[in-house]
Amino acid sequence: MSGPGSSGPPPTPPVRVLLAKVGLDGHDRGLRVVARVLRDHGFEVVFAGLRQTPESITAAVVQEDVDVVGVSMHNGAHLTLAPAVVAALRAAGLETPVVVGGIVPEVDVPRLEEAGVTAVLGPGASNEEVVATVRGAARRAA
Repeated sequence: MSGPGSSGPPPTPPVRVLLAKVGLDGHDRGLRVVARVLRDHGFEVVFAGLRQTPESITAAVVQEDVDVVGVSMHNGAHLTLAPAVVAALRAAGLETPVVVGGIVPEVDVPRLEEAGVTAVLGPGASNEEVVATVRGAARRAA
């Protein structure tokens, strides 16, 4: 039983996730679905939305004190933009994990991981897989 005087551990704060689309890609339906899934599983979601830059994402990470960055890629620029997000975060002294979701060919995943991307979720990832991946990224960063 918890309450005043209880000796149980303090509650853990929810994981804070920043979700964004990088570049000129205007397709955000999947990102909105992921935002809802994460909220429904107790995450705090900061929805940065469309047409973000690596620098704007970095500024939001600092301002919002997020634990994980999730970027959605559907425009084929994942090998350029995702590493640029990681580089901008690292240049600001941040080790915030970056999870990429969207259309990413399997052959490109190792290159993204080499560039510092924590995880890649492809089309059709289940809600459970999304939640477990983001939660795992936050745990590794803690």
